[in-house]
Amino acid sequence: MKIVTLTLNPALDKSSSTEKLVPEQKLRCTPMRIDAGGGGINVSKGIQKLGGSSLSVFPSGGHNGRQIQSLLHDAGIKTAVLEVAGETRENISITETGSNQQYRFTLPGTELTEKQANACLDLVQKAEPAYIVASGSLPPGLPGDYFEKVAHFSKKIGARFILDTSGKALQAAADEGVFLLKPNLGELSALVGVEKLEMNQVDDAALQLIGQGKCEVVVVSLGPQGCLLVSADGFEHIPAPTVHKKSTVGAGDSMVAGMVWALNEGRSYRDMARIGVACGSAATMNTGTELFHAADVWKLLQWIEKYGERYRFKDF
Repeated sequence: MKIVTLTLNPALDKSSSTEKLVPEQKLRCTPMRIDAGGGGINVSKGIQKLGGSSLSVFPSGGHNGRQIQSLLHDAGIKTAVLEVAGETRENISITETGSNQQYRFTLPGTELTEKQANACLDLVQKAEPAYIVASGSLPPGLPGDYFEKVAHFSKKIGARFILDTSGKALQAAADEGVFLLKPNLGELSALVGVEKLEMNQVDDAALQLIGQGKCEVVVVSLGPQGCLLVSADGFEHIPAPTVHKKSTVGAGDSMVAGMVWALNEGRSYRDMARIGVACGSAATMNTGTELFHAADVWKLLQWIEKYGERYRFKDF
């Protein structure tokens, strides 16, 4: 399998909506939607929606873990699972329809030992991947720098490591060196050791990371403004089309899914970033934890390709 996603802190995602959130009152909600979740799992789901394939590696425990496995099986996504004790966590998102505000409740994950995490890496290695994608947080029990070990492991087996995480976990992995980083502005600021970056400083900050050997490619997420793609060859702003936002859950993972799918298809970095932005934008058009519809992605990509030339800073 050329693409393997690693989710060390999976979750069963539950989403619903109600007209208004009012304390100490019984609130009538819409039927609950249930999805397999966690960063890497969402990336695998997105790749599958684009017609690609990947292997999803994750620890699984209890009823929630079994339900995640069943949902992925029904979606046709291949998995390699490490069975663990305890109950896999669940996350809940509630949309207030009156204001279109979304409230996201993230529960702590099941504790995972370093020995168990290493067993997940063994499952990854057996697949002989060309790309390893780690997305999401680390669960309780693992050291904050564990993704540094994953970065070293990826180099050892000759795989390109794509990481989407934050905080100490992101910094440690970058110090080891990865193939692609997808920070937001705050995360990029932390990586280069400054409190805040102005927009005209973002390209230089990303090039600094590349020059220090922390990564080969940086895709700086700019939310509704799209992203800034930076490599040693130059930089380019990829705009995001304006869409009616219903939910932001999984938008970042959808963006990563589009990018790794494009890379595996042999697309250029520019195409990679454009497809990633189209996937991320399309994900916000759906409610709850649904991610995106492929038809929306290709429509949005047409807009980006048509109007994106106006936003170009430099050729790649």
